Amino acid sequence: MPELPEVETVRQGLEPLTIGRTIAQVSVKHPRALRRNAGSTAAFKKSLTGKKIQKVSRRGKYLWFEFDDSHLLLVAHLGLSGQFRPTAKNVRHERLRINFADDLPGLSFCDQRTFGALYLDEWAATTPVPSSISHIALDPFDSAFELDPVIERTRTKQVPIKAALLDQTLISGVGNIYADESLWRSKIHPLTRASALSRPRLRELFQNVNDVMSEALGSGGTTFDGLYVSVNGESGAFSQRLDAYGRGGQACRRCGKKMVREKFANRSSVRCPKCQPVPKSMPRRRAS
Repeated sequence: MPELPEVETVRQGLEPLTIGRTIAQVSVKHPRALRRNAGSTAAFKKSLTGKKIQKVSRRGKYLWFEFDDSHLLLVAHLGLSGQFRPTAKNVRHERLRINFADDLPGLSFCDQRTFGALYLDEWAATTPVPSSISHIALDPFDSAFELDPVIERTRTKQVPIKAALLDQTLISGVGNIYADESLWRSKIHPLTRASALSRPRLRELFQNVNDVMSEALGSGGTTFDGLYVSVNGESGAFSQRLDAYGRGGQACRRCGKKMVREKFANRSSVRCPKCQPVPKSMPRRRAS
């Protein structure tokens, strides 16, 4: 599933394609694209028609379109394979199309696996985000992000540190890929209890979270199976630089030990058994 670097890459690509343009028509090609929308399809289309896009924003893995003179927001979650692309003659897996009041190509939302979603929302009462995602924490790229409170909250968590990294109410935007990468860089076993880590170790870990996602953003994100591409149709090149994720059975780039892939909830983790050893207080688990 696209994580912060991928969604931010898409957001940046949408800006020059949408800002300042007025929506002339919305066509819904597949009902699942609007499964999170509270109203009818007809009301959805009517609400957007005539609106001028003012800004494209993001928090964590969500992005949204803001309109001038309106409290209305169009929120998007890419799911596993959601893509925004300039409308072309033959668009594969197109689920929704926005045509603008000019002669330039429209915007198509394409989604092969149909787990992505678009829906209308309004501003939250106390935070500058859509009301539906007001519970989602700030991410490290947000100018208001403060690390010390996140560290203190993490030290209260009696859960594996990887679960804490994936907790979008603690820190948003991190998914399985960048959790594995950050833990590998920090030499921390993913099942280490979050509360057992010292403040300096957590500071190092969150710095690695920021660094690895910044590097991924600079490479256009990470692409597997071609499901994620930028607005321009380009794959993310960071997949060529991964040190942990997807490298089970391969040699650790740091020590040469064979990397292991292990079950983690309904996901998996990849780690180096030498660089990220099992904590003494935790029973050993067999690799899958």
